[in-house]
Amino acid sequence: MPAVTITSYNPADPDDLVIAVEEPGAEAVRAAVGRARAAQPGWLAAGAGVRSAALGRIADAVDANARELAALIVREVGKPLAEAQGEVARTAAIWRYYAQAPYAPAGTVHDTAAGPGLLLTRRRPYGVAGLIAPWNFPLAIPSWKAAPALAVGNTAVLKPAPEATACALRLAELAGLPADVLTVLPGGAEEGAALVDTADVVSFTGSTGVGRAVVRAATERGIPVQAELGGLNAALVLPDADIATAAAHIAAAIAGYAGQKCTATSRVIAVGAAYEPLREALVKALAAVDDTVCGPVVGSGARDRLTDAVGSAVEAGANVLTGGGVPERAGWYVEPTLLADVPAEHPLAREEFFGPIAVLHAAADLDEAITLANDTPHSLSTSVHTRSLDVALAAADRLDAGMIRVNAPSSGVDFHLPFGGTKGASHGDREQGQAALDFYTVSRTVSVLPGGGAL
Repeated sequence: MPAVTITSYNPADPDDLVIAVEEPGAEAVRAAVGRARAAQPGWLAAGAGVRSAALGRIADAVDANARELAALIVREVGKPLAEAQGEVARTAAIWRYYAQAPYAPAGTVHDTAAGPGLLLTRRRPYGVAGLIAPWNFPLAIPSWKAAPALAVGNTAVLKPAPEATACALRLAELAGLPADVLTVLPGGAEEGAALVDTADVVSFTGSTGVGRAVVRAATERGIPVQAELGGLNAALVLPDADIATAAAHIAAAIAGYAGQKCTATSRVIAVGAAYEPLREALVKALAAVDDTVCGPVVGSGARDRLTDAVGSAVEAGANVLTGGGVPERAGWYVEPTLLADVPAEHPLAREEFFGPIAVLHAAADLDEAITLANDTPHSLSTSVHTRSLDVALAAADRLDAGMIRVNAPSSGVDFHLPFGGTKGASHGDREQGQAALDFYTVSRTVSVLPGGGAL
């Protein structure tokens, strides 16, 4: 049977082949997991100092190769240069943050209910962490999965998205870890399924459909699994907001990196008198977005899916306020687009399309805006734009989203805090911060009692 080749092309120049590698197949994944499992006890036994130093060296290597890595991100996934540079800096910060984790307390000590002795809780690694990462943050997401897993003593096997193969392989090369501590195996669905079937703990980020299959498979095996899936994120704008600033924030959250972020804004809800001035300001802000902000979408299939969605919405009665077309140029570009009057049953109003497209809605008051924002099968991040502290607090309490950002774009993440959504957006424990360290470890309770005899 002929080997299947994974290819990754430059989204801005579809004739530019970034990398081509053969798919290893399911047996290669199982073998890699076996080697990682054999290496794990030694990685854990090496101690906190060794693990901390190793993660710190990865951060230093990322910093030292920042220019090369940013250029690779731009070439392989089409991210604008400024965002690529920001991702590289964030990647180094993630490894540096988790480099301190091996020294953190791994449990607690308690008195017994009666008599002498000690009661201990202790968190221990599972073994091999199976990591499945998407293409849109080709260094940061693999890092925020691998770094905490490694810090607490797991080994890791990473399957990147095919579109981000070169970035993942280069990250592992720079990491310079001992053999089989961090393994990158390019591949597709076959390799991903094999990893879920063999790893001891699984972390997935990707589409909702695939993520649900991953959760089912891991749950049937009885292993811990976390999954970050789709997000249909809203921005609420109140009449008292600084409309120009809100429009700038929302335009960046719609069109930044061509909307290819799970925290991107795809629904804009203008409350009361904010509608007309916001519509005008947002149309102007989106029309001014250029390639340094937006860039191409990842592939021709993504571009066609977006333009088809806009076309079908218009046929159903929607109005294009700005954008909606495809520039006549090389590369998989889509104009930043804002639509109004999209029917409630249309997929653009109900599904994540992962592109620089948003729908503008009107709400009579805050109650209606919150109801509309919460009417989604999956919500990761919601932004609220207001000068009122009362409104901000009410929104924070009542919005059904994993992250609520007041007077800021929805598209932003703090890597030292928990990251995740609500309803269909996430499954299992949160990623990042202390939450990730907890996810990659299991708590054990240990009773230590005297062995007998006089003391």
